[in-house]
Amino acid sequence: MTNLTETGFGYTDGDVDTNVHTTAPTLGALIDQRYSRRDTLQRGGTAIVAATMGGALLAGCDDLPSIPNDAGPTVSAGTAATTNSGRTVTLTGTSTSSTMAWTQLSGPTVALSSTTTATTSFLAPSVAAATNLVFQLAAANGTGPATTSTVTITVNPAALGFAAIAKNKLDVVTVPTGYTVQVINRTGDPIAAGVDAYKNDGTDTNFAQRIGDHGDAMYWYGLSATGTRDATSSTRGLIVQNHENINQQYLHVAGATTVAGARPESEALKEIECHGVSVTEVSEGANRAWTVKQDSTFNRRLTPSTPMVFNGPVKGSDFLKTAFSTDGTQGRGTINNCANGTTPWGTALTCEENWAGYFRRASTDVAGRTAKELTALNRYGVTSTGNYGWSTVIAADATNTLFRRWDARVTGADALSDFRNEPNNFGWVVELDPYDKSKAPRKRTALGRMGHEGCWPGAFVVGKKPAWYMGDDAVNEYLYKFVSNTAWVAADADATDRLSIGDKYMDAGTIYVAVFNADGTGSWKALTFGSNGIDATYAPYAFANQVDVLVNPRLAADAAGATPMDRPEWTAVNPVTGEVYLTLTNNANRVVSTDTPSATQRRTDAANPRVYVDPPSASRGNRNGHIIRLKETGATTEATTFTWDIYLFGAGSDLDATNINVSGLTADQDFSSPDGMAFSRPSHAGGQVKPMMWFQTDDSAFTDVTNCMMLAAMPGGVGDGGARTITNTSATAVTSTQATRVGAAPTAANLKRFLVGPIECEITGVDSTPDGRTLFVGIQHPGENGLTASNPTTITSHWPDSQATGTAAATIRPRSAVVVITKNDGGVIGL
Repeated sequence: MTNLTETGFGYTDGDVDTNVHTTAPTLGALIDQRYSRRDTLQRGGTAIVAATMGGALLAGCDDLPSIPNDAGPTVSAGTAATTNSGRTVTLTGTSTSSTMAWTQLSGPTVALSSTTTATTSFLAPSVAAATNLVFQLAAANGTGPATTSTVTITVNPAALGFAAIAKNKLDVVTVPTGYTVQVINRTGDPIAAGVDAYKNDGTDTNFAQRIGDHGDAMYWYGLSATGTRDATSSTRGLIVQNHENINQQYLHVAGATTVAGARPESEALKEIECHGVSVTEVSEGANRAWTVKQDSTFNRRLTPSTPMVFNGPVKGSDFLKTAFSTDGTQGRGTINNCANGTTPWGTALTCEENWAGYFRRASTDVAGRTAKELTALNRYGVTSTGNYGWSTVIAADATNTLFRRWDARVTGADALSDFRNEPNNFGWVVELDPYDKSKAPRKRTALGRMGHEGCWPGAFVVGKKPAWYMGDDAVNEYLYKFVSNTAWVAADADATDRLSIGDKYMDAGTIYVAVFNADGTGSWKALTFGSNGIDATYAPYAFANQVDVLVNPRLAADAAGATPMDRPEWTAVNPVTGEVYLTLTNNANRVVSTDTPSATQRRTDAANPRVYVDPPSASRGNRNGHIIRLKETGATTEATTFTWDIYLFGAGSDLDATNINVSGLTADQDFSSPDGMAFSRPSHAGGQVKPMMWFQTDDSAFTDVTNCMMLAAMPGGVGDGGARTITNTSATAVTSTQATRVGAAPTAANLKRFLVGPIECEITGVDSTPDGRTLFVGIQHPGENGLTASNPTTITSHWPDSQATGTAAATIRPRSAVVVITKNDGGVIGL
């Protein structure tokens, strides 16, 4: 916050007309005719004060038979100062009169907090270069002329404006000095009228009306005062948040149980309902306190049991037919929702990530399967006993298939009598309207089925086809984009039937997969039947048609020669340049270029160039991950080629600066396993000119030193660095070199740590209000290693109860939650 104060003195030059009994021109009139600048300013100040305070001031003067020869009040507008976009500026004026008025004379228009008091403030506007804003303080005492004073504030472009947070292992959310943390949307919090407060002792039920567990990606959708969509609202809105998974041990009184090989129905139901999505109404009250409206009509949960519909090319195909939906058009629920996406027409996109592990299917389940089916099931990892054993539940109602659906084995005469195809019901991008709970969410099959991490949109340009960028979160998987068949029409952003607009843009298009070349170029390969080797002649999997491709894009990407990446996670798009960023969390199956890889390993390449050991672990691979970025040719979402480089390499600051800490990270910048990521919204200074980017960590390699964290960055652009050669060492001490493309090294001014989370958490999910003055951040699974088989008696974190003091009673169980971060001076977060 910039505080501007100065004591000054006003003056009078004797321009007071006392000759009121003559018809001759007065001195004032003569001077008025000459438009004296001094007089204009004085009389302008009087008019400003009068207009601000009301007409009484001038009326009182006009009624006087004469005007005393009084000097005007003394006034000072303060001292000139310099600040940056997005920061709060306080103007502190002084005057011998209590009647005063502030006005802005030049520069980008800002909103003053008050115009009639000595002190006022404003938020510095977004500028691309140093820009002067001039303000005038005018004061009058009612018996003499107004006097004025001006002050100039120079605003520079936005810059990170906080001191970096040190790495730590505290059981609190740590943020910079000058910021405040509040906690909302804790696991189990009630979001419907009449639902009891959460006891957090394992006895709670009815998670269909409570906040789910493992909160993940989130997005703010504004509400007007009357409860309608308002994309500009920053004080009332809806938070749409994913709930990826569960801390099973904390949901039950004494942990999960099994009776005669079967899970109890009540326990399984609770675990299932903890997954999915929540929509909650939140608002800012007095003193910037944020609250959740428990009985809001907008509040709802989407769970793995919520009715949904399929849209797009795969709808009604044999791939989707089950004993529940014999025509392949209806689905039930969404699960393992990780990252997200959004649309300009006001809907939310939630993405189904690691869904395969929830299904029960042994490797011996081959009878009644075709060779193609087995290839697809193995390629997607549907080969386990099923997370949490939900398929073992013996339901009290024999007609209830909500548990049996998780058994993907062939158990019936055909696909219409069992759930062998149920895995094909998951792995999709799901669109929902947060403002209208009456409409069933839609699974957009045109975007393909995979381990969808996120689905972030590129720029929407009138007349151009929009695109969404998607990471497939598994080791050695790929980066995709979906390009709509329909060019963008701006009016569609304001449509009231929002899901029908989704039909228009997301039910038909082309899915592409990325190929990264060694020279810093790349291409998008279309995953269309009959092109790029995707047809019936592909030996590993004979594709039948385009529906087959969309159900199995991993296999299609294999055929097209896509570049396997070091576990593709979140995508984000720079709102100014359109450049696409992708977090690559880590890869234990990356080997040096001279090694002979196993079936699950891949050699280094230019886009995934590192193999190393990061003690104390002895494992070898890319343990700390990196962030890659690409620039579409012609800066258009319709492009089929791009250039790329690696923006940042994760590493400890103490690691080999030549081959591991390639970005030269300092102790204020080092990180491991980047995951969540988002650029600031373009509606405030943090998302304009040179946008600020937030990225978060989901780490195991760095947790011997620190809890997971969130950093703020102001990246340059693709090509701001250059070529680099890295030397890797194999497990047999053989060295090999790998050429790559590296972005410019970060500086203390454009990359620093903003937040560190509590013990054993992941930081995941970030968004702000449109004005950038409130930031929402997800804290997932604190204390995840407590009360486990290896640690059966100790609860390892007590957050969020520990937030206030750093500690809490040893019996208090941890909960995932959302933290609300505000800047004490009211400025934009991070600037």
